[in-house]
Amino acid sequence: MKLSNYINGELVEPVSGRYLDYYEPATAKVLGQLPDSDDQDLELAVRAGAAAFTAWSSQPSSERAAVLNRLADLIDENLERLAEAESANAGKPLSLARAVDIPRSSSNFRFFASACVQFSGQAFDMPDQAINYTLHQPLGVVGCISPWNLPLYLFSWKIAPALAAGNCVVAKPSEITPLTAGLLSELAIEAGMPKGVLNIVHGTGARIGASLVSHPNVKAISFTGGTQTGAHIAAAAAPVFKKLSLELGGKNPSIVFDDANLDLAVSETVRAAFFNQGEVCLCGSRVLIHDSIYEQFTERFVAEVKMLHVGDPAHADTRIGAMVSSAHRDKVLSYIELAREEGGRVLTGGRTASVEGRCKDGWFIEPTVVDSLAMSCRVNQEEIFGPVVTLNSFSDESDAIAQANQSVYGLAASVWSENIGRCHRVAAALEAGLVWVNTWMLRDLRTPFGGAKQSGVGREGGFEAMKFFTETKNVCVKINHD
Repeated sequence: MKLSNYINGELVEPVSGRYLDYYEPATAKVLGQLPDSDDQDLELAVRAGAAAFTAWSSQPSSERAAVLNRLADLIDENLERLAEAESANAGKPLSLARAVDIPRSSSNFRFFASACVQFSGQAFDMPDQAINYTLHQPLGVVGCISPWNLPLYLFSWKIAPALAAGNCVVAKPSEITPLTAGLLSELAIEAGMPKGVLNIVHGTGARIGASLVSHPNVKAISFTGGTQTGAHIAAAAAPVFKKLSLELGGKNPSIVFDDANLDLAVSETVRAAFFNQGEVCLCGSRVLIHDSIYEQFTERFVAEVKMLHVGDPAHADTRIGAMVSSAHRDKVLSYIELAREEGGRVLTGGRTASVEGRCKDGWFIEPTVVDSLAMSCRVNQEEIFGPVVTLNSFSDESDAIAQANQSVYGLAASVWSENIGRCHRVAAALEAGLVWVNTWMLRDLRTPFGGAKQSGVGREGGFEAMKFFTETKNVCVKINHD
């Protein structure tokens, strides 16, 4: 499928006429072409957003909500088409795209449609002197840059609050997985999105992404992606004091105490480790286990991992799909080899996976479990972003916390214990922006989301996301006693 940019309410070709290929990871074949956009395309999008801003931001919030709800309705109506596109382009199981990615994308638009009619400021009374009240005013044209692993889900996660708050958006999806963003452009037109309010510009991070970050008329950037790229964005935005929300990498611990419900802990830590082939920043890629149950837990964990079916993403029984690109496959394999060099023991997996039929040339890796690695080694410290998990033991609560916090990342963690006091203590002590207790990936859109340390700055989700896309103004009205 040949994609177009979506600028000023229309599907348009790139000004340069240049296109790039994008692929189906499961077959390693070209799936279509996307625009290789440049500064000329970006300028058209920013101007369209600026021209539309006054009318969109001054609309009653109920009217903005109606547009977002219509878009959510169309996502629901096209669920199967979008799920098939997401699975094909990202290599993920179709069952996962159908059950999670597409429904959550619709939920994002619905949630922020509802939130925008409830979004309000605060009032503070200075008795007999003045009344202060706050206004949350939209910024103007803002930039949203999303990653390749959850293409539509995270795209909508950024676009929806920006639009709900009254901004106009220039959005850049990943050039690796652009297909569902291209389909969203068509649905936006069908939903009656006013011209210029949402603009979607395809292309590479080096070309169009960097230009979007540095454009003087783009007032804020919301970015999800790698920590190294986030650092470059922060460096470019800092001199002009541009607002930034950066959701970056993770090396998240799953901490299993000796009093945990083992049936639940095993099944959920396996899910947390290998969800979406491990290509999720929230995946629990380090499992820390109390030494008294280490052997028992490890045996059950490895047995369950061996049951995960690697195969054609379109098949109903597939749980592990393809790596998103050949380059990413090779990166993940290099970390498995590094684990061996660092003294790790591969308990299962560790190789490319052979898939028959149409997927024989696809980019597949066996789900891999490694133990006997020091917590300080690279494989335990660097984000791999693939189906690779490490197992380590701990002796007591303080040791568990110390090992969990021995990372430059601080995005998420999970704690598995039936001792509620311990759960509260450990959750408070962990250096992570999100801690799950006896669960994983249970999300409430009302709560703030974001990481600590090198996992990012700022918070997304709920009213925090809408606040990011606004400027808060205080108005102080003196009481006149005359």
